[in-house]
Amino acid sequence: MHRRLALTAIASAVAIPSLVTAAFAQQQQQGGPTAAATGNTGARMGEAEAKHAADTLAAGAASLAASRVALQKASDDDVKQFAGFEVAEQETIADVLKAMRDPAQAASGQVKPPAEPEVTGQLDPKGKAMLDKLEQAKSGKAFDREYVRGQIEGHQALLKIQEAYLATGKDRETLGVTKLACGQIREHLALLADIEKDLKD
Repeated sequence: MHRRLALTAIASAVAIPSLVTAAFAQQQQQGGPTAAATGNTGARMGEAEAKHAADTLAAGAASLAASRVALQKASDDDVKQFAGFEVAEQETIADVLKAMRDPAQAASGQVKPPAEPEVTGQLDPKGKAMLDKLEQAKSGKAFDREYVRGQIEGHQALLKIQEAYLATGKDRETLGVTKLACGQIREHLALLADIEKDLKD
């Protein structure tokens, strides 16, 4: 088993969402086309922050949907463990971002996981095709490899979203959180590379 896998996943699942909440809570409310288009009109964020949050949530939805399937079908222990931590992490992030978009929502220390239609409704055509492929695949090593390959591609896309904000963002707190997120995503990519290598052996 990859001991680093458990430690990294737990750290990211706990640290990033709470830091995201703290950062966005300190921002002044600003409206704009991205905020309106993504449902972020009630969130305390500027245009760059609204786009960053919306893009992060959309990319996370693909990872969450695939990982929920992997929890049922993965045969490799490390793949199943990674899927479990990824589900917990993405459900928490989705809950945090949803709360930020709706200031009327009552504050709660409990995570309310997004319903399946909520998750699949955010998938782009590529994400839907990937999910369909995983749902139709049989459990086994081929499934595990397909899931891990999709997670690598998804995490690479998520990393680009964070790096784009780092290049243009101005909000100090969001920049700090995004730097931390980049580190966690790079850790996940390294772990996924290790798992992918093991699956090839």
